[in-house]
Amino acid sequence: MPADHILTYAQTMSGGVEAALGRMLGGWIERGRRVTLLLGQDGGSFRDAVPRGVETVTLGRDHYAGVGAALPLLIDAVRPDILFCPGNHYTSMAAYARLRLAERCPPIVAKMSNAVDRGDHSAWLAWGQRQWLALHGLFLDMLVAMTPATARAAQAATGMSVAVIPNPPAALLGGTLAQALAGERRILGVGRLEPQKRWDRLIAAMAHLPENVGLTLLGEGSLRPALTAQIDTLGLSHRVAMPGHSAHAPAAMAAAHVLALPSDYEGVPGVLREALAVGTPVVATDSSPAVAEIVTHPGLGSVVAREDGAALVAALRHWLDPATPRPAPVSQPGADSAERYLALFDSVVATRRRETARSAALGQSLFRRLTLRPAL
Repeated sequence: MPADHILTYAQTMSGGVEAALGRMLGGWIERGRRVTLLLGQDGGSFRDAVPRGVETVTLGRDHYAGVGAALPLLIDAVRPDILFCPGNHYTSMAAYARLRLAERCPPIVAKMSNAVDRGDHSAWLAWGQRQWLALHGLFLDMLVAMTPATARAAQAATGMSVAVIPNPPAALLGGTLAQALAGERRILGVGRLEPQKRWDRLIAAMAHLPENVGLTLLGEGSLRPALTAQIDTLGLSHRVAMPGHSAHAPAAMAAAHVLALPSDYEGVPGVLREALAVGTPVVATDSSPAVAEIVTHPGLGSVVAREDGAALVAALRHWLDPATPRPAPVSQPGADSAERYLALFDSVVATRRRETARSAALGQSLFRRLTLRPAL
């Protein structure tokens, strides 16, 4: 029997994990599955990505603990066939649902959205992260990674069997922002203005690049005041723009000379794939094993060490040079991701139902033996 009813959840539809989830939901709806989405707050940059037909339950608050507490209650109310955890950030909610509901909890499939080893962790935090990952097999039925390298790392960390399914590709849309960038020597960064992304590295690099090079950061987040202060201190206000989140990011990628991603850690950074899909080279830090799986040869871009500021500047100079050819567009993987996830869900649900039936049969057999056993 298939997984007819899928339940998934998020605090709000902001960030790369939620953007990928939004693209996945449409594929599941189109293939006749019922989908329920639990949201803490009904909003976010990618709220419009949630397609019609998804049954959305909104709490009105995006507090992590509140969403986690509501999840088992919603599971009991709607009785889904499977629970999908869209990323590492949300796995503790899945663990709580399993602990709270025990046998009433449906099978849980989770996606490994971040690198096993995070660049921002101290030795103690890294140790704690490893201990937490080692527990995932106790509450997850299946783990999914987006590339073979991340799957190998996830399997080593969790001891679980890990499926490989890429995220569905982002749509390559046109837009007005591309016209604004056309004809300029401009670097583009796309992502949340949060510590993970380390946009401060890119802003610092701008001080070592020619005056006629500009930088646009598309995204929003808590570090806007700090980044604005850094830009002002370095005297870069006339060269660096932070217009916020834009629905026209793919068009901006096509118009930019280079896309940069200077993160401390990533899972499988979709923005690199999206830039290469429109023929824009990339410069990225070695923030994840998946980066080398995307930037597969020097003609696509440059991968530099996270703390090597000089290498970051040199790589940007190389791709800003008019004599450096742009790469040919690279097709994004994942066109069949929705089908592959559904096949995995169906398999996991079928396995759970077989195990449940086998346990019930064994229990009945043991009961009959005990009740028919002759008295001594």
